[in-house]
Amino acid sequence: MAAGVTTKVALAGFRRMLGADAVLTDPEVTAPYLTDHRKLYEGTALAVLRPGSVGEVSELLAFCNGTGIGVVPQGGNTGYCGGATPDDSGRQVVLSLARLARLRRIDAANYSMVAEAGCILANLQREAEAADRFFPLSLGSEGSCQIGGNLSTNAGGLNVLRYGMTRELVLGLEVVLADGRVLSTLGELRKDNTGYDLKSLFIGAEGTLGVITAASLKLLPRPRAIATAFVAVRGVAAAVDLLGLLREASGDRVSSFELIPHVAVDLTIRHVPGIAQPLAGEYPWYVLCELSSARTADALDGMLEDALRDAMDGGLLDDAALAQNERQRAAFWRLRESIPEAQRIEGPSLKHDVALPIGKLPRFVEEAAAWIAAHVPDAVLVAYGHVGDGNLHFNVNARAGADPLRFVARADEVQRVVHDLVASFGGSVSAEHGIGRLKVDELARYAPPVELELMRAVKRAFDPNGIMNPGKVLKTQ
Repeated sequence: MAAGVTTKVALAGFRRMLGADAVLTDPEVTAPYLTDHRKLYEGTALAVLRPGSVGEVSELLAFCNGTGIGVVPQGGNTGYCGGATPDDSGRQVVLSLARLARLRRIDAANYSMVAEAGCILANLQREAEAADRFFPLSLGSEGSCQIGGNLSTNAGGLNVLRYGMTRELVLGLEVVLADGRVLSTLGELRKDNTGYDLKSLFIGAEGTLGVITAASLKLLPRPRAIATAFVAVRGVAAAVDLLGLLREASGDRVSSFELIPHVAVDLTIRHVPGIAQPLAGEYPWYVLCELSSARTADALDGMLEDALRDAMDGGLLDDAALAQNERQRAAFWRLRESIPEAQRIEGPSLKHDVALPIGKLPRFVEEAAAWIAAHVPDAVLVAYGHVGDGNLHFNVNARAGADPLRFVARADEVQRVVHDLVASFGGSVSAEHGIGRLKVDELARYAPPVELELMRAVKRAFDPNGIMNPGKVLKTQ
């Protein structure tokens, strides 16, 4: 903080701007805001601030910019990389967007809606459905994550293959800059070539350039035909070949294509009540795939069944179960979405959120798995994810009976081998979870120097005093 700005002065200023009830300082109340979702980071803060309007966010940032107080924007606090957690200096505030939760408007004719940053993702999905439209962003945390956080991390999720990352679903943004000025590009145009596309700078910036307070989002026709199958494939290469076959056979109607190893199925069955084995036999690898169409006339079940029969004749798979109703479809998806929970219950896990060119996934998994087996004998590989877009959650779990402290102590060594291998295949060490605090050094290691230089120049231009989410994403020195 700037000289002469005491904690008492800062708190008095916050209470004047927001009212006492929106300035949280009680340790029992603030504790959930000060620890990240994975319990990797725990910080302290001058206060947790809960503004209720864009005007209040603007006033707060102007005050913090003038007094040198760091601002850590926070949505649903469901991130995996510590991007919404303050440091332990006590000189930062957490800026919660939870009260900015209005759906400002929905325009079915324009296939768009304008939502404030604190809107829960699942609520936006329901609002779109009520208007006979579809908002395709779908995550395991959609019942608690907020759209502002999804935008700030450029979240991916289950439907990237068909609909793209969050960035592809944005028409415009409202952002409060570090000095309190409000930038509004909330227009709902599909075509606008008037200068630089400023909104794109804030998507994926994790609050380091400004605070997203609202967004204009694309909607799509609501799916009216869906076909889902749980398939036993003969390996990762067979899964990649099956993806290509399904895309061609369905006229590119594949909306989800999830790779799941047997060990992940076993973990969910053992640790999550109500999960059952989808197939009669046990196989090393599975795929959960889904076709969708806005046309009720599209006979997707028959299309999927025919394609899977061809795949079986071609030696790509051993068994498959097509969902016969919504209950069975929900059961398939519950298994997939319960994998992270089952891993947490099982014990320590070294997580790697990586992306590779789809055609290189089989060789990457083969080489990385061989290294894990040879060098980390107390580990079990749990590699799963959105293989339809090349995103693999390459997680390494501790075996039952392993010393958890000894296992976790190898995290840096394992990460370096995995990330170096990813880089050698032309991949990314952050596919959909962002950089946050966790991967600042990784970005500095793998990003080209010119890219880092330009990022720092953008950071200086938007946040010259360095108050926006300090220590996240980018090393500024």
